[in-house]
Amino acid sequence: MKILLLCHAFNGLTQRLHCALREAGHAVTVELDIADAVTEEAVALADPDLIVAPFLKRRIPESVWSVRPCLVVHPGPPGDRGPAALDWAVLRGDTHGGVTVLQATGEFDAGPVWAWRTFALRGDASKAALYRQEVTRAAVEAVLEAVARGRPCAAPEASPHGWQGPVAKEARAIDWLHDDSATVLRKIRSADGHPGVADALFGHACRLHDAHAASAETLARAPQGEPGAVVAKRGPALLRRTRDGGVWIAHVRAEPPPGEPALKLAATRAFAAEAASLPELEVPLMRPGDKGSAEWDELHYAETGDAGQRVGWLAFDFHNGAMSTRQCERLRDALRWARTRDTRVLVLEGGADFFSNGIHLHDIEASAQTANDSAADASWRNINAIDDVVLEMLALTDRHTVALLRGNAGAGGCWLAFAADFVWSHAGVVLNPHYKNMGNLYGSEYWTHTLPRRVGEANAAAVAKRVMQGRLPMSAAECAALGLVDAVWGDDAASLRERAAAEAAALASACDHADRIAAKQRERAEAEARHPLAERRAQELQHMHRNFYGFDPSYHVARHHFVTRKPHAWTPRHLATHRP
Repeated sequence: MKILLLCHAFNGLTQRLHCALREAGHAVTVELDIADAVTEEAVALADPDLIVAPFLKRRIPESVWSVRPCLVVHPGPPGDRGPAALDWAVLRGDTHGGVTVLQATGEFDAGPVWAWRTFALRGDASKAALYRQEVTRAAVEAVLEAVARGRPCAAPEASPHGWQGPVAKEARAIDWLHDDSATVLRKIRSADGHPGVADALFGHACRLHDAHAASAETLARAPQGEPGAVVAKRGPALLRRTRDGGVWIAHVRAEPPPGEPALKLAATRAFAAEAASLPELEVPLMRPGDKGSAEWDELHYAETGDAGQRVGWLAFDFHNGAMSTRQCERLRDALRWARTRDTRVLVLEGGADFFSNGIHLHDIEASAQTANDSAADASWRNINAIDDVVLEMLALTDRHTVALLRGNAGAGGCWLAFAADFVWSHAGVVLNPHYKNMGNLYGSEYWTHTLPRRVGEANAAAVAKRVMQGRLPMSAAECAALGLVDAVWGDDAASLRERAAAEAAALASACDHADRIAAKQRERAEAEARHPLAERRAQELQHMHRNFYGFDPSYHVARHHFVTRKPHAWTPRHLATHRP
């Protein structure tokens, strides 16, 4: 079929559907929902058999849905209508949610149902995390079913909630004096990542994001304070007291001065002056508990297996996959420390939502508003810091390295993963290894070394053109076919993690382990003799320096538009293949 994806933004769900529908054999093109006239023109040009709308913020015009079948993906169970169904579900503390694929009609979210899925809602998950994982997985299954069926199905019993409008600011307002920690977390999670909970820190209006429970151990050693008081810090986060304990608030969007953008930043950066005097409640990288789940921090290290056959697991979970200079330096140091451990395999495990998306564009944008700093200088620091992380991976020649992709990856985050000896993913992961959508960046992270190493010198030019110039999202299966990913196991992070544990243990206990490591070291030495990594880095950074400091402002314009969520004026031509 010819399918037109109509969307407000080419977000993670839309990208996953773009991959899945193409892999199912359909011809897929994309139009961003800018105006009714633009949508009508796109339909006339694409002449689609079907329109799928996975992410809209307004109704499809009658001039379109009345003449073409239009399937809307609604993140709520059948009968649960309105633009904020998932917000309400998290805010209420519902235990189950759903996705409905329904046909667009004149009534909002009330057309014939073509397919649906239900799933359990994780009680500790934010709205954004649920959307990226459970909702996306269920939506892909339901859309593929609906497209294959080609007609409405028997509707299930409707949700009792019916129409629900946007969540009012008052419904999520935190009463620090009376709300307990669970209530505070639920309110913030229901608004993450947009719009955030309206509140104030240090008397300054801001939106709260990325909240985490504070453990009993942390609260026991934290300074006391009245509910609402900020008493300590850890990494990006501030510890704020509640009536029964406290919560970590890791990111905020502070109300900016007039004329400046509202950026989502680490709370300790947004309020750096206020946080300077707070005690730092650090925790060890290697700490007890199930992957350190009882004690929140951005990084955690654990080991499994018997002596002489041990596997190290270095997990890093950076908000939205963005890696600031500080975070890159911390991950670099963690890799250096992990190298001192007696392990045969080191697994680099990214976050549940994202493995990594490369450099931190919001953090860089903030430097443009900082005295004695600039976005160009911050970009230069950040790209060098992430290059240092990748270099640590490439230098680990005394053991096997694995990149475990539990979530999506983009730009430099992809090449951080590809630097490992093995890249393991699940089927739901979407990768964007290119850089050009961000103002025609050349890219670094040693990609000019890693790409030919993975796909072979003979294929490198063709793969580079397809991957780096094509600028389209790629599924894990597509990357595996090219040699960029080594294995695709399971449909979600849980099944991948279970299989990865067994495979990593097998690698660590293999009888030919010493021979494999010797071969790896020979290969690295031969590659270094042919083209030293230092030269690769210098050549890449020469291009990046021109992107950051040169006369062409494309990168700076694209970054500013991205972080400020500037509405699109047109659909990029690499997506809108129906347009000449």
